[in-house]
Amino acid sequence: MLRRASHAKRRWALLLAAAAGLGGVVFAPTPAFADFRVCNSTQNLVGVAIGYRTASGWVSEGWWRIEKSSCKTLIEGPLESRYYYLYAEDAASGGRWEGNVQMCVALTEFKIAGTNDCFARGFQRAGFQEYDTREQENWMVDLTDGPADNSTLTNSDASQ
Repeated sequence: MLRRASHAKRRWALLLAAAAGLGGVVFAPTPAFADFRVCNSTQNLVGVAIGYRTASGWVSEGWWRIEKSSCKTLIEGPLESRYYYLYAEDAASGGRWEGNVQMCVALTEFKIAGTNDCFARGFQRAGFQEYDTREQENWMVDLTDGPADNSTLTNSDASQ
């Protein structure tokens, strides 16, 4: 009888330890994910392209289709560059989010190395807006219709 009680106590202790271990896994805080996200706070579909510098040179890639009032991750994992560049087009109105940094884009999905000779290589040029991430591991850009610093929609009729 003493033997059974001892065995029962060990089993109970193992169950408690297992439950505590499982609880530690279930209730452990979830890690933050590092990434570069773009949110579309407009009421229209938006196409987005991103540019960045790698060890081997400049790269531009796109298109991410971001539905109205939603977000997409363009780069997963910790950001490796301080500066990233965005160009976006509103599919309905033809408006654009643009800047002064010229990079290559294509009409369909693309990943283009280099920023020179876009037309000679069969691509188009677009002005990308620079975003200084201040060397953070993650960053988010919110594209809006209204006045804001550097994420405001520019109507294509008003731009040159």
